[in-house]
Amino acid sequence: MISDWLMEIEAVVLANGDYPTNPLPLKVLAEAPYVICCDGGADEYIHRGHVPDVIIGDGDSLSEENREKYGHILHRLSDQETNDQTKAINFLLSQNKRHIAIVGATGKREDHTLGNLSLLIDYMRAGADVRTYTDYGVFIPCRDMHTFSCRPGQQVSIINFTAHGLHGKGLVYPLSDFTNWWQGTLNECTETEFTIEAEGEYLVMINY
Repeated sequence: MISDWLMEIEAVVLANGDYPTNPLPLKVLAEAPYVICCDGGADEYIHRGHVPDVIIGDGDSLSEENREKYGHILHRLSDQETNDQTKAINFLLSQNKRHIAIVGATGKREDHTLGNLSLLIDYMRAGADVRTYTDYGVFIPCRDMHTFSCRPGQQVSIINFTAHGLHGKGLVYPLSDFTNWWQGTLNECTETEFTIEAEGEYLVMINY
């Protein structure tokens, strides 16, 4: 079941939120074939004995020591129109890496958490197969119909963006064309898989 959510990962983005503690995002990070750190997120990664392939951002939240030591892999991008997570995704897409996992994107500041999660829809539109792994679950941007493995009683949430005709199978509570994010939260699986039928875009969060 977990393997369904892990997908084939070409690169991992380590954002500058709380460093993961759950075994699943830690596994994703440990087994990553390519790691790109968002600015200050590199400090903790390096402190734990690792070296990223790329550090991206304006460098302001990176320690002076690491800024000097790893300047050769630091891509300074001061564009204020996008955040560091988006800069990392755009960099990976330019390298033809499209199967991307994001970890460390939540915590510290709730506004950054909301922004980072909502941007998953933009990355999907740009052609990325991207998911965010937190200490509690995985966020998956979706378009139209999708089926997911699960276990009976497992909690899932559906956050609507542009979808209409939302209908679910294998869930306790019926779906509708939600107009507020909270309305699709805290649903529950009744089978070993669930299906969402819709036209348009939405975000699914599956709790581990």
